[in-house]
Parts: sequence; structure tokens; C-alpha cells
Amino acid sequence: MKIEDIRYIPGPNLYSHQPAMVMRIDLQECAGKESYEFPNLNAKLLDFFPGLREHHCAKGEPGGFVERLDEGTYLGHVIEHVAIELAELAGIGANRGKTSYAAEGVYDVFVECKNEAGMAHLLRTSFALVDALARGESYDWQPELEEAKKLIARTGLGQSTKALVEAAEKRGIPHYRLNTGSLIQLGTGRHLKRIQATITERTSCIGVDIACDKELTKQMLDLAAIPVPYGSVAYTEDEAVAHFRDIERAVVVKPLDGNQGKGVSLNLVTEQEVREAFRIAQGFSEAVIVESYLEGRHYRVLVVGEQVAAAAERMPAYVTGDGKSTIAELIARENLDPRRGEGHEAPLTKIKIDDVMHNVLAREGRKLDDVPHEGETVILRDNANLSTGGIAIDVTGKVHPSVAEVCIRTARIVGLDICGIDLVCPDISEPFDESSSCVIEVNAAPGIRMHETPSIGDPRSVGEAIVDMLYPPGQPTRIPVISITGTNGKTTTTRMIGHVIQSTGRIVGMTSTDGIYIDGKCIAKGDTTGPRSARAILSDPGVDVAVLETARGGIVRAGLGFDWSDVGILTNIQPDHIGCDGIETVDDLISVKSLIAERVRPGGTVILNADDPHLAELPRKMKPRHRSGRKFVFFSLKPNSRVLKKHLSEGGTGYFLKDGWIHEARGENARKVMRAADIPVTMLGAAHFHVQNAMAAIAACRAYGMTREKIAAALREFRSDVHNPGRVNLYQVKNSYVMVDYGHNPHAFQAICEMAGRLPNVRVTGVVGVPGDRNNDIVSESGRAAAQGFHRLFVKEDIDLRGRRPGEVATLLEEAILSVSPEKECRVIHNEVQALEAALSDLEDGELVVVFYEKLAPVLDVLRKHEAVSVSHMSLKL
Repeated sequence: MKIEDIRYIPGPNLYSHQPAMVMRIDLQECAGKESYEFPNLNAKLLDFFPGLREHHCAKGEPGGFVERLDEGTYLGHVIEHVAIELAELAGIGANRGKTSYAAEGVYDVFVECKNEAGMAHLLRTSFALVDALARGESYDWQPELEEAKKLIARTGLGQSTKALVEAAEKRGIPHYRLNTGSLIQLGTGRHLKRIQATITERTSCIGVDIACDKELTKQMLDLAAIPVPYGSVAYTEDEAVAHFRDIERAVVVKPLDGNQGKGVSLNLVTEQEVREAFRIAQGFSEAVIVESYLEGRHYRVLVVGEQVAAAAERMPAYVTGDGKSTIAELIARENLDPRRGEGHEAPLTKIKIDDVMHNVLAREGRKLDDVPHEGETVILRDNANLSTGGIAIDVTGKVHPSVAEVCIRTARIVGLDICGIDLVCPDISEPFDESSSCVIEVNAAPGIRMHETPSIGDPRSVGEAIVDMLYPPGQPTRIPVISITGTNGKTTTTRMIGHVIQSTGRIVGMTSTDGIYIDGKCIAKGDTTGPRSARAILSDPGVDVAVLETARGGIVRAGLGFDWSDVGILTNIQPDHIGCDGIETVDDLISVKSLIAERVRPGGTVILNADDPHLAELPRKMKPRHRSGRKFVFFSLKPNSRVLKKHLSEGGTGYFLKDGWIHEARGENARKVMRAADIPVTMLGAAHFHVQNAMAAIAACRAYGMTREKIAAALREFRSDVHNPGRVNLYQVKNSYVMVDYGHNPHAFQAICEMAGRLPNVRVTGVVGVPGDRNNDIVSESGRAAAQGFHRLFVKEDIDLRGRRPGEVATLLEEAILSVSPEKECRVIHNEVQALEAALSDLEDGELVVVFYEKLAPVLDVLRKHEAVSVSHMSLKL
């Protein structure tokens, strides 16, 4: 067996609406073999992983997977369940998994994913383990599990960032991780805000710089009459000792710009202690503060947006003797507490033995190999930081108002929206006394785990307090998202919606098959209909509304670039892309496209084509949780559509074409919106497919909140050549016409032919081709559709053959055309430009040549050569 590919899908996808990891595997010689055919495989798996006995599998109850093992199941399925169990053992739990067929002997193994690096490693481990067992070999998987745990700890979000993300999730605020660290985007578009741990977009850079310079902080607070320790900065041991002598009492020695209690020594009373502490501190900063030490209890007060959000009393790291164990052994035992981890990965940090600890013990006449008496408490450090092994006791409810006011003033003077203020005072529940209390430090980007998960006392949801500061309840957190998918018409519909909304003065971010647009300007060219392009729009703080063309390929390979949309549109479902990306049937296509409907938020609107039998049935087939709370809107070219009439009779909203007018109906009440012929791209209403696109766009803009009048006014200005390039663009060449379109499947050919058929006494010539990744049936059906609608045909091929041999697609098309119309003029010219030139070389007056292009620019070059003139506003005599 071999792994072909592993990919991470961060957004809603075909497997799950949660982030997922997908591993594609080729079973090779194991293809078609079932689990019971491999000696001892099942027994060893259950021996390694007893938890597999609890897996439900399709049975829906514990033991279901074991039954499948015994009955026989393919190895891809086995790998899936081993990966799920490993994820559980690694602490990241994967609630769902699925194994699906991709090709002969090739399968996609999906599992939900809470940590990208860790889950990728666990998938590889599960594959290697099952592969080894299938070959009768042993495999030591425990070291790989430990490596995965390290990866998860190293790449996972820190405790503070995680608390903010969970608070955002609780409020339904979208979030995106922007790097492998802790930089997070909350919200979307104009409403987005970025955080990194407890640094926010509102955090002043100058405020952070002030807080990082402890001496400057003291000066500013002293100027504001807030009591701070007396002291000075030293750059040498002798300077430090001189400052100690000047203070004439116990001192604190700490780095000028340190953090997390690193290099801090407290309650120093001799010159030798000061010298040793200076050397330790200078390992973290060239400049060292020597300041007076104040007796009292140590508190951390968290200020968020001029409010005290939480407070904790901090206790330094300590151990309690048992009369048998050394201090070093007691530390090792304390570090086994599951609440303690490395760095900030856990609620508490493991106690580390360092020079500061040796000095603290030495002052008490102790060493690490001493054995304390039973019940005796041994203080290991002077400072009480959690990062050096300390613990926190919640005292939020005890903070005296005068203490709170001092802390709020401190944050305001330093200039921080969020800060952790370290206080020393006799009791935080008593009034602030300047003679016995002082602010000893102000911390930018304060850790909040001591408040979220205190060792003693009630947890405080400070992550929620920070998120509420950034987004006060009731304030928008996301921009409207309109997502459009379907086989044909999605690009035009997307452009129409973008054009209409932009006419209101809103800045529209739009993705489409020809590029990413912001405020009408193209910022990136190409087929940009995948999740990466959607995120480019949603991460731009200048965008008011996102209008996202969302194509099949991006959904299949990488899911959606958004969590929820406000409006989801499905234009139609046609048998295109069969044979691509594991899509074998129209039902597969429906499954892909319906993700757009499923991810419309509760209260949002799903817009469907009532004339498409697949979409007419979609609401009924959707799961209740995906239907509940959504509004469904249908549109139809037929005023008497059975689907539409039933929908309207139930009080729904719909759009239909009657007597040349587009109508909006709610229940029994219908109102005219505009004449279809007034929309330039409909060619006086002859292009029915564009009328359908317009109805979908009108429905979307109405759901967005626009009036019928403003929508109609904007659509009257929607011109084919300016606003919809490459989609049914009409040009005049002398006394004839050329239509340029991107159609590339049977339905598109048929739609154009039906429109051309409404033109009286006009010879219609087609320059046709089909992408090579479509299967033979689609290619042949496209040829038959072209044969029925065009008088002459020129068959060409794309430059990108997509895996086909040169001439293969053209031959299939030609054979299909001649099978329908053996006498029809049909020429095969592989080169697209040459085929168009040939069609133009023998034009009749009034003839219409329709070219279905692969690349637009070369086609336009040919038309310019022939002095073609855009006639998007020219009236055709129907």
C-alpha cells in the first residue's frame, strides 16, 4: 500500500461541516481483500487498541466496528478507525470518520481534525501500522503517538488564544487561524478584528512598549500618583549593589524587559544575594532593575476595556513534605499532576529546577536532596508566576472598589486595552492603602489561564469578556455572504448580484471564474472559485458584502472558504464533470452542490431553480437540521410551474416569467419587477438562460434587503460586454454576428441553440469543443446537442487536453455530430483560433457564429482583427 496524498480542509466539506483531514491511499495488492483475510490482524488491533471495541461504525452502537472486522472490511476502513482511536489517545479526539471510493483500489480516508500537524502524523501512523500488520510484520506505534502529542502541544493554540477562540465560537463569531502561531482573525470583511493571545487590534503598540520597559512604566505611574516600588536600573553588579545600599531594605532584582517571572529574585537582603540575582537577571536582559521589596500578598488583576474582568492571588511554587522524599523527588511527583504541562499548554506549568530555585533554597539553608518533614511546606521560588510553577486562587469577587479603580487607572495611563496588573497589598478586599500597597508590574499580553482555570476558586470567563469588548453584544461580526453554485449560469448570476449591490454604494468582494474583484477592480486573475479566494475576500477589512461563485472543484478538494452564508443559490444541476474528482453520477454532483444549501445560516435564504427536477426536490431531501429555519425561494420560466405553484400555495416566495415580465410572488400576491427584455444581456428576452440568471440574482438581492425598483434599475445597466465578459457576448462583423460564450457541456450548447432558434431565417454556425476531463458520454452528448442546433459546425480542441490524446475529444465530438446529422457540414480544426478564422472566412449576411472558447483573449484578438463591434445594446429583429 502507499499514501498518495494528505490534505487538510479547514472549512465545511463533503465529509463533515467541521475541519477535516483526508488521506488518499492506494491499497495496491491489498485492494479487494478484507480484514479477516490477514492472519492475526484483527486480534493485534484489538490488543493494541481496546478502545476500538467501543467504536460504533455503521451499526450505531458500541461494538459495531468489531463486528465489521469479524465480518470483513477493507483496509481503508480499518485505517480510518485506527486513526480515530489514535486521535483519542493523543487528546484531540476525532468524532467522525469515513472511507470513500476514489478510484480502482484507491480510497479517501477522512477524519475530523482538531490539530492539523498532529492529525496528519496520526493518519500516517495508522497507515504504517495497518500496512505492517497486513504484511505480518510488527510495528512500534507508541513512539509515534508520543511524537504526535509533542506536535499537538507545539502547534496547538495557547491557553489564552484558545479561550478567546472558544468564546468567539460560543457567540457564533467566525474565526480563522492566520499562521502556525496564535494570530487569529475574528469576524469577516469590514467587521474583522485580529488577535494574538491577548493582544488585539485595539492594543496600542506604544502601550506595549511602555509596559515592556518596566522602569518607564514605574516613572509614568509614579507621575500619576500611583504607588510603585522605589528603585533604579543597573548595568553592572557594582551598580546593582550600590542601588541595594541606597534602598536600605530588602530588594527585588529582575530584568528590565522580562516576562513570565523569568530571572526574577525577591526578598534579597545581602550584597552577595544581589550579585547572584543580578547575574541571573542579566541572562534575560542587559539592563536590570533593583527595587524595594514590599511585604504582602501577590495579586494579578486583569483589566479589559476599563473594567476589572478577573483577579487572582498568586502563590509561588511549593511542595509539601511526606517525611520520606527529597525536595527533588517531591518536585518530580508534583510535576506528574495532569494539570501541569510544558510552557502554557496546560492550566499549570511544570516546576523547573534552575539557579533562582537554588538561591531561594539556599537562603533557607536547604538543598534539593533535603527531606522535609511530613506536612512541612517548602517554598521553591519567591515570585508567584504560573509560568514558573505557581498556582492561582480566584479572588475576583473580593476586589475592593478602590483597588479596582487603581488598576483601571493604571491600564489607562500605560495605554493598554487589556493588561495584567501585578499588585502587592495586605488584602485585596480592603481599601487600597498607599503606605502598604503598590503596583509592582504592568503586563501587556497577559496570560489568562490563571483566571480561566484557577487552582482554587471559580473559573472566570475572561475570554468572553475580551470578545465582548471587541464585539459588544448586538454589534455585527460578519459581512453578508451570498454563495452561488450550479452547473451553468453561476458566473453570470454572481456578476449580476455583485453589480446590483455595488450600485448601492456598498463595497462588494466577488470571486468568479475570471478573477477576484473588490469594488469592481480585479485584484487577482484566474479561476478563483475555491475556498482560498473566498477567504481573500472575507479577510479584507474594506469589503462590505461577499458575493462568491463557488465551483464544484473547490468544494470537492478543499471545502468551503466560509462557515455560513446568508444566501445560497443553486442555478441548475446538469451531467457535467462526470468522471472528475470521483464524481461518477448526477447524484454525486447533487451531493457536492447541495453543501451550499446546507451551509445557509438559520434565517438565511436558499434560492433554487424550480425548472430543474433535481433542485425542485432538494428541500425535501435535505436533513431537517439543514432545512430548519431557512427560507426557500424558487424561480421558474413557467408561470404555471407545478413546483412553484405548490411552493406559493404554502406561503413561499417565488419568481417567474409571464408575458415578458419577471414577477415576484408571495403566496397568492404577485407583482411585476421588470421586463426581461430590459436586461441587456437577455437579448430582448431571447436568452432564456440569462432570464433565469436574472431571476436568481433578483431573488438574492431581495433577500439581501434591496427594493425591487433599485434592483431593476441596476439590471437595466448590466451590459454583456462591460459587466459579463465571455458570457454570451455579441459582436457584429460586417453584416454578420459572432457570439462568444464559455459553454462546455450539453446543457450549455442546447441553451444557446434554443436561443438562436428564435432568430428567424438565420444560419447559425458553432465552433465547439469540450474539456478533456469529461467522460466519453458527456463529450458525445455535447456533440449530439450541437448537431441538433447548429447549421454548420467547426470542431476544435482545448490546448489543455486534461489527460486526453491529441484529437481524441475532437473525434468523439465529430462522430456524435455525424451520428445525428450525417449530411451536416462538420470540419475538425484542432486549433481554436484557426477554427474561428475558418468559420469567419465564409460568412453569410446575417449569419450568427457561436464560439465556445477555452481562452478568451485569443478569441477577442481574432475579433479585433476582423474589426468586430460589440452590439450588446443592439436590437435583434426577432
